[in-house]
Amino acid sequence: MERTETFQIGDFCFQIRYPKEITPPPNFMLFRKEGAAPEYEYEIQIRSDFPKAAGRQTAMRPDLAVFTDGNREMRFIGVKGTEGYYACYEETTDRSARIYLDPARLGGLNIDPVFSSLLALERRLILRDSLILHCAYVEYKGKAILFSAPSETGKTTQANLWEKYRGSRTVNGDRGLLTRKGNEWIVQGWPVCGTSEICENKTMPVRSIVMLEQAKEDHARLLAKGEAFSLLYRQITINRWNTQAHMYAMDLIEDVLSHIPVYQLGCTISRHAVDCLDDAMHLSC
Repeated sequence: MERTETFQIGDFCFQIRYPKEITPPPNFMLFRKEGAAPEYEYEIQIRSDFPKAAGRQTAMRPDLAVFTDGNREMRFIGVKGTEGYYACYEETTDRSARIYLDPARLGGLNIDPVFSSLLALERRLILRDSLILHCAYVEYKGKAILFSAPSETGKTTQANLWEKYRGSRTVNGDRGLLTRKGNEWIVQGWPVCGTSEICENKTMPVRSIVMLEQAKEDHARLLAKGEAFSLLYRQITINRWNTQAHMYAMDLIEDVLSHIPVYQLGCTISRHAVDCLDDAMHLSC
């Protein structure tokens, strides 16, 4: 018996058909969109024998192999540190993809990034002027402040400090979807939240992006576009093997920098870090 459900993440509305043995993670279910007309369809099957790779190999990592045939992709998806692949993603038409899952690996699908990786969402979203940013973001006075940095740098910690000392509210502790709407950039919900366990399907305008680094003393400054580009680029999910998508992602990043101020915050775990950033952004004025 199969289930069919429709979801919308950002501006991408899609349908998933999947067997009853599969349960999408709770955070993913926040993006269910009943009654909407999907523009893309995924079919998930459980089978131990994956199709043979087809096309030209364009990427190879320990957790991912990508093959390209014309405009279509085929992916073999794994987990770093674990041998073998748990899924095969194959685009069957311009509007559909089929996903094969190893029955021995179904237990890991309750993990947000494991399930989301099945769908190659970044591949669809770049066409809708959207970028997936590794960040914790908070709602402050009706707009979003995005704290971005490599893992274990303190994104969630700084978000928590802003909640404590400025009354903000964390919307997601690990990812945000930056989307261009006309001449404005907004941030939308994403179904992966890391260890923060904070995930909401909410949209709001972006006030600023803050690139974090750990420091012994707090200091904050507005970054020049060249400095900001390099730091922001590293924290965005980009299919670098796809030249066209890669170039367009860089164009979008440049557009982000034309509309959103980007700060660098060297920070401690203290109220002073909040005050320092607040002063740099002139939010208390």
